[in-house]
Amino acid sequence: MIALCLDTSQTTTVALVRDGEVLARASADSPRRHAESITPLVREVLDRAGIPRPLTASGLDVVLVGTGPAPYTGLRAGLVSARVLARAAGVPVYGVSSLDVIARQALDLLSPHVEVVVATDARRKELYWAHYRAEGPDDVSLLCGPEVGGPQRLANSLRDSEALIVSCAPLPEQTLEALQQAPIGPIAPLDPAVLVRLVAARLARGEKDRLGTEPLYLRRPDIQGEPVRAL
Repeated sequence: MIALCLDTSQTTTVALVRDGEVLARASADSPRRHAESITPLVREVLDRAGIPRPLTASGLDVVLVGTGPAPYTGLRAGLVSARVLARAAGVPVYGVSSLDVIARQALDLLSPHVEVVVATDARRKELYWAHYRAEGPDDVSLLCGPEVGGPQRLANSLRDSEALIVSCAPLPEQTLEALQQAPIGPIAPLDPAVLVRLVAARLARGEKDRLGTEPLYLRRPDIQGEPVRAL
């Protein structure tokens, strides 16, 4: 299976994966400007992997996309792009929470009986988080969340838990101070091959309902217009 993978939950990442092997990958360093980054990154990945264009002749089997949680603008850009690319290639599009992917990556490095809480930057000095355990060798089971809030709120929720906190990037120092009583696990940067594993496992079990492309915003957009008043 050849899968084009996109994720805009943190930075913008695009990858092409064939049968579990990442053929090409590209990402933008900025956590913003997702809409401007996606098309050049897709072109770069397709060119590096030697995939012909147009997409109808590319041999793609599926487009996969991270559904967040993430801020409104960046996440919307990724999801819309994934749907458009899938339509252009004539292939299905499936979505998976980006926190699911990070959880599976961390659990690959840990005992199968360990539970993890994935925490990622939500801006505004807040975090997105969700609590997981392994579901077989290629999937995860969501125990709680996803949620958004300050690090102290997360710390309070972990008082009676032995779960390890994991992330896709180092957490800010002030966050670590609030979480100082909680055990910290590995950092697992988003791996598109793991996204493919999750989708394959859910399709094999007939769980397409877990592969929707609905966005996980968790809160209102950072920028909101004035309410429209009747004339």
